[in-house]
Amino acid sequence: MNRRHCAAAAITLVCALGLLTLPAQAVAAPTPDPSPSPAASAPAAPSGPSSSERDLEKIRQEIETLYRKAGAATDAYNLAEEQAKKQSGEIVKLAKAIVDGQAKIAELKDRAGAQAREQYRNGGLPPGAQLVLSDDPQLFLDGINKVRTSQQANKTVLAQLTRTQEDLETYTQDASSNWQKLESNRVRQAEAKKKINAQIAAAEKLESQLEKKERDRLRQLERDAANRAQSAWLATRPAPSVGVSGEATAAGRAAVAFASAQIGKPYVWGATGPGSYDCSGLTSQAWAAAGRPIPRTSQEQWRLLPRIDIRDMRPGDLIIYHADASHVGMYVGDGAIVHSPRPGRHVTLAGAGSMKILGVVRPDQ
Repeated sequence: MNRRHCAAAAITLVCALGLLTLPAQAVAAPTPDPSPSPAASAPAAPSGPSSSERDLEKIRQEIETLYRKAGAATDAYNLAEEQAKKQSGEIVKLAKAIVDGQAKIAELKDRAGAQAREQYRNGGLPPGAQLVLSDDPQLFLDGINKVRTSQQANKTVLAQLTRTQEDLETYTQDASSNWQKLESNRVRQAEAKKKINAQIAAAEKLESQLEKKERDRLRQLERDAANRAQSAWLATRPAPSVGVSGEATAAGRAAVAFASAQIGKPYVWGATGPGSYDCSGLTSQAWAAAGRPIPRTSQEQWRLLPRIDIRDMRPGDLIIYHADASHVGMYVGDGAIVHSPRPGRHVTLAGAGSMKILGVVRPDQ
């Protein structure tokens, strides 16, 4: 009997050890055995983060990657939309130019027709023949002047008609080209929109599969990661340049005040307020409110605005993040930014170094 009991205990122990070595599930913990053996219920010695903690960290990184990709796609969408608006405006201008050109051609044709009718009333004789038939020297001289004036007027009308027709052809070609560009932009917009929706849906699906306590822990992991990055940045942040006060300009203070007043409003991709914003929608509207219009997207802000050394930044400057310039926040001083982070989050304050900094630009340089 003792041997049988010993064998049973050994088998139970082996099974318990086997269960402990199975890989953990990504979302939910395994269902506990209704009658665990003493060996199976014994806690294992701690050795770093638990399996569920590691899985949540992987999920956090995956969600962050998906939202990063969505942010880049959002920038592409916003840029395509801006270009589409520009092309639409140019098409409207060209359409007006074409209408004006057609009206001018009609007017010139009427003038040419009037001159032809005048010649017909003169018997259809060429001007030179009419002069030869005149016996009055003064009439002869007056006739020469009239002929010269008429000839010059004819040449002028014909030259204007030719130029107007050429301009009209150019306008028509430009309108056709701009229409093709507009359609191409619309296609790019649709493609960018699909990518954005797909990335956001994938991230939301990952997060929705978590239990509430896991979602709460996930948000804590996000904060922990941001705090670690901020601490590392502060530890290595270069000292300000000699003679740089770091004080905001009047326009910079106005931009900071506008952006700060939006704290708590939700992130919505493609939004420029007033109820919601994406990252560059917030910064572009803040500087527009300060009287300094800037490019709409973070990538265009990085490409077109004056760049400054991070040591020289002051409140109101824009910090561009990630290698693809897909995110932007406004520096408000004391190592902090105000920004609109991502879908599911709201405009908030964050550490300026909580994300990978690409560089700094200054709208009021």
